[in-house]
Amino acid sequence: MAARISRGYTMDMTNGSLAKQVLIFAIPLALSNLLQLLFNAADLVVVSRFAGDNCMAAVGANGPLVNMMVRAFTGISVGANVLAARERGAGETEDLSRTVHTAMTLSLVGGLILIGIGLLGTEWILDVMDVPDNIRPLAAAYLRIYMLGMPAQLIYNFGSSLLRAVGDTRRSLYYLTFAGVVNVCLNLFLVIVFQLDVEGVAIATVASHVISAVLVVRCLLLDDGDVRLHIGKLHIHLDKLKEIMRIGLPAALQNCLFSISNVMIQSSVNSFGEVVIAGHSASNNIQGFFQCITMSMSNAVLSFTSQNLGAKKVDRVRKLMLVITGYLAVCGVVVAVVSMNWGHLLLGIYTKTPEVIEVGLMEFRYMLLPFFALSMMNMLASAVRGLGLSTTSMIVALVGVCGFRFVWITTLFQIPQYHTMPMLILSYPVSWTLTSLAHLICWLIGFHRLKKRMVQADI
Repeated sequence: MAARISRGYTMDMTNGSLAKQVLIFAIPLALSNLLQLLFNAADLVVVSRFAGDNCMAAVGANGPLVNMMVRAFTGISVGANVLAARERGAGETEDLSRTVHTAMTLSLVGGLILIGIGLLGTEWILDVMDVPDNIRPLAAAYLRIYMLGMPAQLIYNFGSSLLRAVGDTRRSLYYLTFAGVVNVCLNLFLVIVFQLDVEGVAIATVASHVISAVLVVRCLLLDDGDVRLHIGKLHIHLDKLKEIMRIGLPAALQNCLFSISNVMIQSSVNSFGEVVIAGHSASNNIQGFFQCITMSMSNAVLSFTSQNLGAKKVDRVRKLMLVITGYLAVCGVVVAVVSMNWGHLLLGIYTKTPEVIEVGLMEFRYMLLPFFALSMMNMLASAVRGLGLSTTSMIVALVGVCGFRFVWITTLFQIPQYHTMPMLILSYPVSWTLTSLAHLICWLIGFHRLKKRMVQADI
């Protein structure tokens, strides 16, 4: 039975209709990403409605820096995904097993490291984020509890990345559905009944992370396919660690660079006060739901590219890029229309304060109308990593995102007449466009060289 279940969930990405397979892969993944965001959405909605805007601001104030730490290790999981997918495409079963056990061991070690950083560095994190004094105790209480769930969060992320490598995105969706329901119920119970406010939503979030981690580990333990996990084989194989880090470390640094730029912007946002912080937090949370489309397509590019390169089907990779670009163009139009026509209703879910809603609507105009640029930037970054050019992608992100936004904030934004929220937020779409163009050039050059090498190897 286990073997039949495994074959039913996995996918051969090297044959069949790409347009159909991409949707089968990406839709469950997009829904999974949506459910992950529901963890944070439930936190914000519950504390805003039942504890006030200050509590919502406290939950969101240190979010970018915490996300940076999580995304660093999530970036490393990209290395595990690429390596496992290539080994699956090439039929290297024994190597794939060693990759699985190295990746899962690494996730546990990374989670423990993040617990230490979070608990020992709470005050430093709040200082870096310039959290206002009136919400600082609330932010500190939320952060300390939230960081306890880091091992579970990383175990789930690494486990689901291994499942994606073999084309399985559905089981992760099922696990997150269950964990998400538990999270929402615990939020309401702990905040309304026990009046724990930010502590309550933090406990609920940690509980949901633990549940999703337990379920994905159970899945890997019972799986009778290519990614089966054996507790007794948990071990870091140095050759696999080296390969994972070669691909994943630049991806981790790239994720950090994106997050660092967001930290800089969040610090600038915090200087405008509680109303702007609350509006920015609500807006970011809603935008995250739309970005689930982008992230699912980016992961599709990564896994499909890796499997097909392992099978030496280079032309299929080029066709993949055209298919996904078409999907992203359609999604960009839909997101722009929805945000411009129903943005006030979406923000009204989080708060009824008119000033907070107005901040969110302003951000929608600057960030969701050019949504296609963000989608292409993320997709092309994954495409470049899928070619094995992870360091190239990191350098492009360093210059195009982190570097550009740093220059923007320290120069143009410091001019008194331009020291406004709209000017601050404008740095996002400009950097997306520039970075997309740079990644496209890198992909075209890298793809041409890779195809030439494969043709020469066959001669």
